[in-house]
Amino acid sequence: MLSPAAAAAVRAAAGSPPAVRGAHARLLKEGLANCPPAPALLVSAYARSGLLPDARHVFDEAPRRDLHLYSALLAAVSHSASPGLALPILRRMLSADALRPDHFVLASLASVAARLRSLRLGRQLHAHFVTSPYSGDDVVKSSLIDMYCKCGVPNDARKVFDSICVKNSVVWTALVSGYVSNGCTDEALELFWSMPGRGLFAWTALISGFVKAGHSASAVELFVEMRQDGVRIDDAFMLSTVIGGAADLAALVLGRQLHAFAIRLGFLSSMIVGNAIVDMYSKCSDIHSAREVFEGIAVRDTISWTTIVVGEAQHGRAEEVLALYDRMVLAGVKPNEVTFVGLIYACSHAGLVQKGRQLFDSMKREYGIKPGLQHYTCYLDLLSRSGHLSEAEELISTMPFEPDEVTWGALLSACKKHNDAEMCLRVADNLLELKPKDSSTYILLSNVYAVNGKWDSVAKVRKLMSEMEIRKEPGYSCIEVGREFRLFHAGEVPPDFREEIISFLEELVSEMRRRGYVPDTSSVMHDLEEHEKEQHLFLHSERLAVAFGILKSPPGSVIRVVKNLRVCGDCHTVMKFISEIAQRKIIVRDASRFHHFEGGKCSCSEFW
Repeated sequence: MLSPAAAAAVRAAAGSPPAVRGAHARLLKEGLANCPPAPALLVSAYARSGLLPDARHVFDEAPRRDLHLYSALLAAVSHSASPGLALPILRRMLSADALRPDHFVLASLASVAARLRSLRLGRQLHAHFVTSPYSGDDVVKSSLIDMYCKCGVPNDARKVFDSICVKNSVVWTALVSGYVSNGCTDEALELFWSMPGRGLFAWTALISGFVKAGHSASAVELFVEMRQDGVRIDDAFMLSTVIGGAADLAALVLGRQLHAFAIRLGFLSSMIVGNAIVDMYSKCSDIHSAREVFEGIAVRDTISWTTIVVGEAQHGRAEEVLALYDRMVLAGVKPNEVTFVGLIYACSHAGLVQKGRQLFDSMKREYGIKPGLQHYTCYLDLLSRSGHLSEAEELISTMPFEPDEVTWGALLSACKKHNDAEMCLRVADNLLELKPKDSSTYILLSNVYAVNGKWDSVAKVRKLMSEMEIRKEPGYSCIEVGREFRLFHAGEVPPDFREEIISFLEELVSEMRRRGYVPDTSSVMHDLEEHEKEQHLFLHSERLAVAFGILKSPPGSVIRVVKNLRVCGDCHTVMKFISEIAQRKIIVRDASRFHHFEGGKCSCSEFW
């Protein structure tokens, strides 16, 4: 039997590969490595040190495998990157060693089923659990709640929850989190408010769940309620989650308040909070503040560097992106898949073809990162935007992925831009075969076919739209002016500002025409009269938002607008004119990137 001191030494070594290997070596030297509970302790220690193969080796070499040893290995595998490895271990336990799972093993297996999203395995475990001697174990029930939620059946999780006589905060929180992650926000709130002793852990689960589900405004409201409830914030993750909500809302004023709050609470030294603030400022169109916060982060990890790289890329600052990448490499920080998406994206939107090629090759050659579909799409976008259409078409036919709607759409847009009619039609036919889901893709297809006189294909596009019940996604733009937040929908002018906005826009259009503006109606459906197309463009949501911003904000202040769709070509031209006429900097965040309009120019240099 292993002495308490020796057992404590193994436990203390967990988490450090050199320490656990040293502890194992001492046990081998003293002939104690196979004395219970040494094998189970070593398996756990190796697993916690990130050395699962070593843990498995200890397990395989053990002269006797009991439930403690199986429990240790299954717990390790359930938290590893390969939870599926638990299944052959379970079969071995049941057959070769004829052991029946206890409550520890059942809890680990429920975690495996949750990780694998295997409802079938989860139900089998539940059935075994109910008939086992451990059917009253609340730890297993808690694991089953998590499993059912992650497998998408929160109602089954609720049944397990209701069977627990004395519910602790972990169980309550697991179901609250499960409801939110499955889109059952009303049920989550009802359960949460009935929960006794709501602590920071439960609040964090609820608020982070709302942010992940895309309900950022509700998440921020809950955060305010939490503060009013007197809950002390001593967890960096909570604050970073709420800052992420402000980023999703592009709420710069709120983001600045949360930044100040982080400073007041002493969280600015936290890397996770620093990364969230960088991301928030970037998404709220204040890339300079994002960069300032980034430079102030003392210890930066891959996420820190990647966040600022992607942020700068989305703002069209390719030179800054490449300089940051050089610094990242010199600092010895290894880039990941997302870093390279940002890098190639930056090259694509700056026309840096050769640099983009080098980066695409280096991710495979230097870092062993296998390019995914998103990398290929960015690289194809780079080639096609820059006029290398034949090379882009060859890439799309040779890449190891089936091209999707986004990939074909990027190539088609480039063909249209470069007036390659023959390739346009070829690519359009391939895109149409996919039966796209995005309404803007159908508008692009319809206009490409119409320009080339392919009216049969235009009719086919319209028919497919009707059959698939495709409706054009309504465009909307939002703007913050002081403490006021306004949402504008395309074609809808708020009654309280209708006269002011329409009058102001008409004045701007008159001045733009004097300066040479000619409306570009190519993004509007071809079956409208020309004056109807122009009126349609006149009431695009970003124009309404910018007009409101100029009218309601102090002279010289920056206008910041967020749009849910990609800015059309005509609005892009109009924003350049307005920035020059009104002498305002206008920043528009659309579905693709940021556009900084100033003095009649845009930061994208027409690569967008």
